[in-house]
Amino acid sequence: MKNSIKNLATIALVALITFSFTTVDGDKKEIKTENSKVIWKGYKVTGSHEGTIAIKSGHLNFNENKLIGGEFIMDMSTIDCTDLEGGSKGKLEGHLKSDDFFGVEKHPKATLVFTQVKATGKNSYEVTGDITIKGKTNPITLDLSIYGNKANASLKIDRTLFDIRYGSANFFDGLKDKAIYDDFDLVADLEF
Repeated sequence: MKNSIKNLATIALVALITFSFTTVDGDKKEIKTENSKVIWKGYKVTGSHEGTIAIKSGHLNFNENKLIGGEFIMDMSTIDCTDLEGGSKGKLEGHLKSDDFFGVEKHPKATLVFTQVKATGKNSYEVTGDITIKGKTNPITLDLSIYGNKANASLKIDRTLFDIRYGSANFFDGLKDKAIYDDFDLVADLEF
């Protein structure tokens, strides 16, 4: 009987110590990639182009229904142009996937890892994270809103920070109306 009490006391002590030093990460909610969408839009002197890119995987972390973290992996091979058709569409998509832009063969994925989340309202957050494109990582800040099991975010990215300089007037002279602006937009509609 004494050995049983000793064993129970030992188990209780180990459990207490384990739980005392274990942190709670909260709920991890996987992104439903088939129901989520990311739209890109790039700008040039003579207009713009837009399309979609697929989320390979992702999740958001919550603690007591408050966003505390997240991570996303984008499948760069899925870059699609939705405002062109036929040969022009294929040509632009091929160029965006080439080394002039995203170098998809060498860099098939892009990632975003949240490093800090700050509530700015009941359903809105300012998120700071590390974004990796074409093997280069830079910090970024974005606004994210959550309603039920859906979230949306929009962000502006300076492509030159990721060594994507093709057609940039900041790096090449004499481009005139062939110049492509450095910033492009992403708008994400997510379901989890």
